[in-house]
Amino acid sequence: MSSENVQTKWGQFISLIIVFFFWGFVGSANDILIPVFKKVFTLSQVQSQLVAWAFYAAYFVGSIIFFLVSLKSDVLQKFGYKKTLSAGLLLSAVGSFLFIPAATMESFPFFLTALFTVGLGFSIQQIVANPLAIKMGSPETGAHRLTLAGGINSFGTTIGAILLGIALFGMGDNKKTNLSLEDIKLPFIILGLAFILVAIFMYFSKIEDPAKITEEEAIIEHKHAKFSILDYPQLYLGMLGIFIYVGTEVTIISNLPALLKTKEFGSILEDAVAPFIALYWGSLMIGRWNGGANVFNTSNLVNIALKFIVPALGFGVIIGANIFAAHDVSSFYIYPLWILLFIAVSFVGGKNAGKTLMLFGISGLLMMVAGLVCPDPSIAKFFFISGGLFLSIMWPSIFDLAIAGLGKNTGKASSFLIMMILGGGVIPLVQGSICDLDVTHPEGILGITYTHFSYIVPLIGFAYLAFYGFYCPKILKSQGVSHVTSEGGGH
Repeated sequence: MSSENVQTKWGQFISLIIVFFFWGFVGSANDILIPVFKKVFTLSQVQSQLVAWAFYAAYFVGSIIFFLVSLKSDVLQKFGYKKTLSAGLLLSAVGSFLFIPAATMESFPFFLTALFTVGLGFSIQQIVANPLAIKMGSPETGAHRLTLAGGINSFGTTIGAILLGIALFGMGDNKKTNLSLEDIKLPFIILGLAFILVAIFMYFSKIEDPAKITEEEAIIEHKHAKFSILDYPQLYLGMLGIFIYVGTEVTIISNLPALLKTKEFGSILEDAVAPFIALYWGSLMIGRWNGGANVFNTSNLVNIALKFIVPALGFGVIIGANIFAAHDVSSFYIYPLWILLFIAVSFVGGKNAGKTLMLFGISGLLMMVAGLVCPDPSIAKFFFISGGLFLSIMWPSIFDLAIAGLGKNTGKASSFLIMMILGGGVIPLVQGSICDLDVTHPEGILGITYTHFSYIVPLIGFAYLAFYGFYCPKILKSQGVSHVTSEGGGH
């Protein structure tokens, strides 16, 4: 193999991670749109969660279509990475431009259609970009590149909420609380144009397409095509794990504006939720950057130092972005206590995927319990937001465990796991329906509002993820599959 292939192709990789940034940017933008649409269209909380449903259901539908088409003729083999990725970006551009007629017509179903179209494009991009990031250099550092790309994705989610908040509500003394749907047009026109520019850039880039397989290889591939999910408990329990993981990640933040708007939590209105959304997604960024510190080949002492320095830098980015947007973040200065707790747990988990997942699941569960029972709402909200820290490095742990021992069927297993992103659309609806009980039962439950109590949903999610981290290594051991390390930072 030539040194060209061993070295990470940074020029190509940097252009690819722009795509990861977009996924994050739009993901957090949804959390600004949810309370805005709820107010403008007078929606119930469960109806407002259809924003998350439309976006994440598109991943499921897109993955199914891609899978069915690939059964007949492998899409990546036929069209290559560049064309497929560019097509996904152009589809997301179409979805972005659909926001313009949706705003003109003031139609909530039209907005959902636009978001669904953006999500369809993202599903194609996800299927192509994840393996492509791994292929852009040495296979040994492939998973490291994916972690690094995940950190860029989280940077997108962190500043996406702040930038869209500025675009819709202004900043500082010019801030407005009344929103016109017309204000939504310009950010999505810019986003659509950005998608087109990146699509053109990708199309003409030097990204190498997969080598065409011979007829003989195709016959061998076909022989391995028939496999049953039920033969692999690590896979079907892992599919449920991804469903619950993405659902838990999305539901905590999708329902947070409704929680903050309750009298109990300070009646925080739509124009003031962006800093909290940024802190939540920033928590995932801190966690992934912390995991990414292992990517660099350093001494143990430097590595330990990075485990503290990198989260501090991440927190600095969150505070800096909010100060730039003229938000009051004085209440955030207590949050490093949760970050230190996260760092402590990450040291105990080490690089063992099962142990890491179990410990982070238990930690997240305890944070949700603390948020439910804490008598001071000004502290309780940070327990809920800290769920982002403990979710941050779960994806690679679940993925590693779920595909362990699948050999030739790893690719198919991966596509089934991507389909389970659907959880991000389903679980917020469950929590939203609990929130809506406040309308008919204003007396609440157990001395708190139903909106507050609804955080039992992510609590149950964390419980399952802890169970999977504990149980899956036992399944793998019984199959004779060797110990799995977590790409929370490196192997």
